[in-house]
Amino acid sequence: MKNTAKYILIMTIVAIAQPAAGQSANPLLQEWNTPHQTPPFSKIRNEHYAPAVKEAIKEAEGNIQRIIRQKEAPTFENTIVAMQTASERLDRICNVMFNLNECNTNTELQNIVMDLTPELTRFSNSVDMNPKLFERVKTVYDQRDKLVLTTEQRTLLEKTYKGFVRNGVNLKGKDRKTYARNSERLSQLSQQMNRNVLADNNNYILHITKSEDLYGLPENVVAAAQAEAQERGMEGWVFTLAYPSYGPFITYADNRELREQMWRAYNSRGNRGNENDNNEIIREMTHLRYQQAKMLGYENYCEYVLSDRMCDTPDKLAKFLTDLYSQAMPFAKKDLAEVSEFAQRLGATLPLQRWDFSYYSEKLKQQKYDFDQELLRPYLQMEKVRQGIFDLYGRLYGITFRETNNIEVYHPDVKVYEVMDGNRFMGVLYLDMHPRASKRSGAWKTTFREQSNIGGKQIRPLVQVVCNFSKPVGDKPSLLSFDEMETFMHEFGHAMHCLLTDCTYPSLSGTSVKRDFVEMPSQVMENWCYEPEFLNTFARHYLTNDTIPGDYIRKIKAAEKYLAGWLCVRQLNLGWIDLAFHTLNEPIEGRIDEYEHSRMKELQPIVKGTCTSTAFTHIFAGGYASGYYGYKWAEVLDADIFSKFKREGIFNKATAESFRREILSKGGTEHPSVLFRNFMGRDPDNNALLIRCGFIQEAFIPSPTKH
Repeated sequence: MKNTAKYILIMTIVAIAQPAAGQSANPLLQEWNTPHQTPPFSKIRNEHYAPAVKEAIKEAEGNIQRIIRQKEAPTFENTIVAMQTASERLDRICNVMFNLNECNTNTELQNIVMDLTPELTRFSNSVDMNPKLFERVKTVYDQRDKLVLTTEQRTLLEKTYKGFVRNGVNLKGKDRKTYARNSERLSQLSQQMNRNVLADNNNYILHITKSEDLYGLPENVVAAAQAEAQERGMEGWVFTLAYPSYGPFITYADNRELREQMWRAYNSRGNRGNENDNNEIIREMTHLRYQQAKMLGYENYCEYVLSDRMCDTPDKLAKFLTDLYSQAMPFAKKDLAEVSEFAQRLGATLPLQRWDFSYYSEKLKQQKYDFDQELLRPYLQMEKVRQGIFDLYGRLYGITFRETNNIEVYHPDVKVYEVMDGNRFMGVLYLDMHPRASKRSGAWKTTFREQSNIGGKQIRPLVQVVCNFSKPVGDKPSLLSFDEMETFMHEFGHAMHCLLTDCTYPSLSGTSVKRDFVEMPSQVMENWCYEPEFLNTFARHYLTNDTIPGDYIRKIKAAEKYLAGWLCVRQLNLGWIDLAFHTLNEPIEGRIDEYEHSRMKELQPIVKGTCTSTAFTHIFAGGYASGYYGYKWAEVLDADIFSKFKREGIFNKATAESFRREILSKGGTEHPSVLFRNFMGRDPDNNALLIRCGFIQEAFIPSPTKH
């Protein structure tokens, strides 16, 4: 979700020096005389990045040295705040470079990023492991109980001090050099893994020339495949591993052999034994992470990560996963048995293979609820869904979104909006919605600039939401599946966490919170997708403008708990994989797929040659190492919080304003447990999630109380 550059840069800024001679023509080194200082994409070329990064590193190094060499005794302002402001230009350049490498890349840019990543990591290490700089930080930290600091300032001071310690500042001699070298290597490996997965994604297509091989597929999916073939100058139909193509194929195609072919291709990315293979990358990354944690005094990498999370120990994490697993597993087994029995009645051979489950479970859902989710697509035109989300935030928080053509974009698909709260400018929102070969799969939120307000200089965020939704085909607009609508709502929740933030320091603003809390605001927003009051505000047929039938909404609600056990166990299995890799204390021997399969608690047959981990960029290239459990952890919080909205009204402005004031606006300025209590009036209650999933019957959930 977060920009991959964040972990290799400290959020700093002091005085910004002028570009060096000879660099003035480089737009990345110039001040941007653009609306809201947005990136001038049309002027930026690949050849600008390397010289700009090198120059900005020199500038940041000079700023750091000025902090160290100043004669005044260390204070919160001249040391902690000054560090927040030392590498503004470098952060700005890297935000553009890394973000475009994710969503609009090419081989040249990928090579540039690979070359610059070690240099950026060296700069980061030179700051994080600088003993003289740390001495100043420690002096301020040791005086913390005597200083008059706000809650946000105390949080920043503690985060800054712990950041140095967690990044190896106290290491000596050989360990110090090894830690720095490992950090460089890890940053490079994560970039290579992302590159490999994108390449494997793009290297496979399913080319169909016989119309009978399309039986079962929805009309819009067939039309999109035909358009894809035409773009490639091919006859017939082309299906890719981009999810708007892959997902419907694996769910609806009657041709079982082709479903198997697609499933194997998707689930073998990074594990094909070609130049994009990620087996060795994962072996090396997991061992390097173990070494890093061990040098810092932790038993394993998981223990190191969790020491800075809400769920703060491996034992607590294991208990969380095990308890939820024990609640979900009986329902998962029931789900599998029900789908299997249904499939067998239709002539399938048991046990069901993995390329069969989505196909038969969807048919069972249609029969069980007398409903085909594809009937929803005509009512979920992307533009109308987008407007529905805009209107929801307007209704809850008074926010408006004003499309503008005056702000440059990096690709014609991108739309840009100025976000306003009355007359107050809140930030810029970029929406990039459709798949292309230059964009990695999935959906995420990132930023080109964080919010801050240092010294009264209010800087509003530049936020980007990137998705891979079905493209328009011919005269037919982009029509979303229900799952795609949920994804849109999820990523938009992340964006609004940034856009509604009101913090002082950039390293605490927006989604700069503990990793197992960051998904809560986004997951809370998914709940509105199941509410008739919300759907009725925008879900209209793209041709007739008829509102979505009430019967459809009732069936959506009826099917809300369908396969809840199965889906929960699937998500927990991903958490188990993550935990297995990051509680290692020795290198992995053998193949990654074999290691993965031996540690998953699977309900379906293992398929040789396929592997989740070799394309699991969340934990190997996306900042979620030892943190994937956070989706389920945050789900407990989001279900509990939405129970308050349900009690008080899903459009209740007082409830929404409280959520904005106590959580969204606070960023990471206070511990998440405190923010949660400030909104709910109590600690989290697990029952809301268990009820929502259907694992327990409706029970008493404590109401918020006033303090």
